Amino acid sequence: MMIRVVLLVWLAAAFVIAWTGALRQFPVPPPLIAIGLTVVALLVVRLAPGARAAITRLGPAPLVLFHVVRVAAGAYFLVMGARGVLPREFTTFAGWGDILVGVAAIWVLMRCLPTRTALQRAGLMIWNVAGLLDILGVLGNATRMFLKDPSFVVPFTSLPLAILPLFVVPIVIVSHALLFGWVRLKADTTAHVVRR
Repeated sequence: MMIRVVLLVWLAAAFVIAWTGALRQFPVPPPLIAIGLTVVALLVVRLAPGARAAITRLGPAPLVLFHVVRVAAGAYFLVMGARGVLPREFTTFAGWGDILVGVAAIWVLMRCLPTRTALQRAGLMIWNVAGLLDILGVLGNATRMFLKDPSFVVPFTSLPLAILPLFVVPIVIVSHALLFGWVRLKADTTAHVVRR
């Protein structure tokens, strides 16, 4: 319950910031905002025992389920590329990568969760690595393009794209990190039971 409230408040704050245009006046570009929010969220999870315990109770399924949103984000990137709002140099990789990871998340939910076998755990891990590499690649590409042309980030300073750096990207990266921790915890627990 606490996690849902925190996420709803965060999402509401992201919408307000994007809707008021405050992001356009902010001196930090959207890719760095996404990185900063990710670091803050990871620190909160790391340093707050209550947050860690709540996420552990949550389990992996909601963390994987969130990634289905990447299908919509990826499709929107492709539309923005086709319309010339964003360069195709960015939207082709970002769009198709997000769509593939989002569709694969549905497969992981149906075939790998709950993880009862080593094969299921491997499937979850392969998807998690691929998904993390994809989002880091998109973030790195966005940063590179911003450095080449600062006007690249203008569409990310207003709705709907502003929700990506303010909310979606940090949640995606944090959920990948949490899933790595969950898989390790599950493996340790299984090994302990086997040894007993």
